[in-house]
Amino acid sequence: MEPAPGPALPKAELHVHIEGTLEPELVFALAERNGIRLPFADVEDLRHRYAFTDLQSFLDLYYAALAVLVQAGDFTDLAEDYLTRAAAQGVRHAEIFFDPQAHTSRGLPLELVVDGLWAALDRSRDRHGVSTALIACFLRDRGVQAAQESLGAVLRHAGKIIGIGLDSAEVGYPPAEFRPVFDRARAAGLRRVAHAGEEGPPAFIRDALDVLRVERIDHGIRCVEDRELMARLAAEAVPLTVCPLSNVRLRCVDQLADHPLPALLRAGLLVTINSDDPAYFGGYVEDNFRAVQRELGLTDEQLRELAANSVRASFLPPEDRDRLLAEVAAHRFPAAEAATA
Repeated sequence: MEPAPGPALPKAELHVHIEGTLEPELVFALAERNGIRLPFADVEDLRHRYAFTDLQSFLDLYYAALAVLVQAGDFTDLAEDYLTRAAAQGVRHAEIFFDPQAHTSRGLPLELVVDGLWAALDRSRDRHGVSTALIACFLRDRGVQAAQESLGAVLRHAGKIIGIGLDSAEVGYPPAEFRPVFDRARAAGLRRVAHAGEEGPPAFIRDALDVLRVERIDHGIRCVEDRELMARLAAEAVPLTVCPLSNVRLRCVDQLADHPLPALLRAGLLVTINSDDPAYFGGYVEDNFRAVQRELGLTDEQLRELAANSVRASFLPPEDRDRLLAEVAAHRFPAAEAATA
C-alpha cells in the first residue's frame, strides 16, 4: 500500500499564467456578477471542451473565458483562488505571468488589471505564506509594435511588475523579432523570460538566449532534439520551466510516459516543474510533481532536486532563496517518515 500523501514538498512556481487558473466555477460566478452571457451551457459543458488538439485550440477557449474578467475585484478573486490552491500544493514563492494585451485589447485599463491582481498578491505572504512576483507577458502573435506599446504601459507599473515574458502561439513568431522590446526592458532593469521550444524548434531557444538575452526559458523541451544546445543549457545552468501535464494536453508529447524530462535530468539541465494553465491542463504544480513521479519513475530525491531547482531559478533575493532551499532540504517524504517510525 502506498503511504498517504503528507505535506506537499515546498517549492517555487515559475511558470503559471494567472488567466490559466480561471476554474470553470469561477468563470460562471464572474459571468453572473458581470451580467455576461457565456457560450457554454454550464460548468460541465465548459470542462468537456478541454480536449485540445494543439496550442491554438487551447488559446481559442482561453481567450473566450477571459471575457468574464471585467472589474478589479474579478482579478483579485482570480489571484486569491490561485494562491489558496498553490499554498495547499506546497508553493512558497510564485512568479506569476499575466497577459496585459489580452485585457487592454478588451478595453480594460492596465491599472485596473494590475491593481486587482496586486490586491491579492500584496497580502499573499501574510495570508497564504506565499511570496509573489508579477511578470507581464507579451502575445507574440500580436506583433512587435503592439508589444512595444504594451511595454510602455508596463513600465509605469515597474514597482509591481518585476519582469517581462513572451508567450502565446509560438510557431511562426520567432523570438528574434522581439529584440527591441527586450532590449528596452533590460535597459529599464526588468527581468526577462520567454516561451521557446514548446512547439517551436530548438533554434527559438537559441534566439531567446542570444538575441533576447533572457534569464530563463519557459518550456524548452524541444532542446532534446539538439545535443549541442542541451550541453550549452547544462553548462550555463539556464533554467527551463517545464510543464509536463500541459505538454500532454497540448499534444507536445503523446503521453506523460514519453516526456523528455528524464533525458533533461540525465543531461544535467536546471529543470523546474510548473503548472502553466492548471485550470485547463488537469493539475496544479504538486499534481505535476506526483504525475511525473508516477509515470516516469522519479525518486523522492529527484523531486527534491526539482523543487530546489525551482528556488535556485527564481528571482528571489539571496537571503529568501537560501531560506527556502533550507526548507526544501528539510522536507520529510511520507515513506521516509514511515521507515524511521
